[in-house]
Amino acid sequence: MEGRNIKNGDNNKISGSSLQLEKNSISPPLEVEATLKKLGLVASIAAGVQFGWALQLSLLTPYVQLLGIPHTWAAYIWLCGPISGMIVQPLVGYYSDRCTSRFGRRRPFIAVGAALVAVAVFLIGFAADIGHASGDPNGNVPKPRAIAVFVVGFWILDVANNTLQGPCRALLADMAAGSQAKTRYANAFFSFFMALGNIGGYAAGSYSRLYTVFPFTKTAACDIYCANLKSCFFISITLLVILTILALSVVRERQFSIDEIQEEEDLKNATGGCARLPFFGQLIGALKDLPKPMLILLLVTCLNWIAWFPFLLFDTDWMGKEVYGGKVGEGKAYDMGVHAGALGLMINSVVLGVMSLSIEGLARLVGGAKRLWGIVNIILAVCLAMTVLVTKSAEHYRDTHHVAGSTIPPLPPAGVKGGALAIFAVLGIPLAITFSIPFALASIFSANSGAGQGLSLGVLNLAIVVPQMFVSVTSGPWDALFGGGNLPAFVVGAVAATASAILSFTMLPSPPPDAKIGGSMGGH
Repeated sequence: MEGRNIKNGDNNKISGSSLQLEKNSISPPLEVEATLKKLGLVASIAAGVQFGWALQLSLLTPYVQLLGIPHTWAAYIWLCGPISGMIVQPLVGYYSDRCTSRFGRRRPFIAVGAALVAVAVFLIGFAADIGHASGDPNGNVPKPRAIAVFVVGFWILDVANNTLQGPCRALLADMAAGSQAKTRYANAFFSFFMALGNIGGYAAGSYSRLYTVFPFTKTAACDIYCANLKSCFFISITLLVILTILALSVVRERQFSIDEIQEEEDLKNATGGCARLPFFGQLIGALKDLPKPMLILLLVTCLNWIAWFPFLLFDTDWMGKEVYGGKVGEGKAYDMGVHAGALGLMINSVVLGVMSLSIEGLARLVGGAKRLWGIVNIILAVCLAMTVLVTKSAEHYRDTHHVAGSTIPPLPPAGVKGGALAIFAVLGIPLAITFSIPFALASIFSANSGAGQGLSLGVLNLAIVVPQMFVSVTSGPWDALFGGGNLPAFVVGAVAATASAILSFTMLPSPPPDAKIGGSMGGH
């Protein structure tokens, strides 16, 4: 037996939990039936969001160098992601659960998030032009006004993405109406469209003459890299706006009255919960009173992301330094490695997309979602451990084929490069599961206990952003402790993935049998 099932009314349902509502409390039914096509349409918004993120990963480094952003600022810029995710997504989830707009609970937040993404992308893309118009000098010197515009735009983008993605996943959970099958399909669709966005973004970012399609993007303050970034962002904004308008036009939610929301709050208050507390009181109460299934899910997710983040942050750097033996700013070896890493990311995204459509069948094949998650966490651990073998093989080749007196390291042989790219490819399998199953389980567990989807998914997001902050702060000193390089953080990731797999197999509860969980949740 895979673990005990979670059923309505069992011991896992904690009276008065801040995540828990009574079975007959208000939940967000839709005005239309949630077909798989409609689930796919809402999930397609992820393609527009991820397209922009892939562009940043492929083009942001030369753009940052163009602006002259000091290295000491970089950490503060990249910390905005986990910080905004830790605050914004639970906050948005909380208020979307209680929204009384005539447009529904989730749709207004999705629309606002998409609009903010457009504003942020404009600020980032035109930072150099805005700075130049405000008095920044041209040339290879720091541009303080452009840097200020860029940083503001980057922070807005992170806030916007959290405003958009949390309610988008919550809307998919609402549309699933408590059905495990629809919940799994919805999150698989979301993962699939994230992969499509990645592929499109990396492809657009790799085309160095895209700016010729938008010739006005190249200006005195904006070189080719900058112009390509702006051109790609035009495509990104257009794609996101079109997908968002289509999704929100086809899928409609009904309006909830203040009386209905108040009835929901009164029910929670009567059970001893903290329904009348403001958001942060609700969030603290939610964390304090977590049902056991959600608590274990958060623990497994946290370990899973401790495993993932070192590689996600340093994958191309690993290719440039360890595999190709290059140094930043010295020769071409590092840049060639980074380009090879970008190819690996493209392959990874293709595998991610294919696997996202295979999750349902794989889960049935291995005996359930939690077993599938445990298996792919083992695959993740093996892949991270294999980075050590690939690195040592590359170092051995350089040592044995180094030309005396030459400062240029020999390029890795086809076998070493192929092994590194194979790691990127295989990691697309566990990444598809990571983008899907934890969110599906959170939706199922929270629906089973009557929880609000918005706040529940916001709490799950804490198990993602806290490890991100932990890895961002500790990976540098940890790697330096062992002489530098990326391998120490990768090894820690392998250990964390193994622990996550063990907990998934042994402690994570199985979801209940597929049924309409949570009573009134659903369309008609």
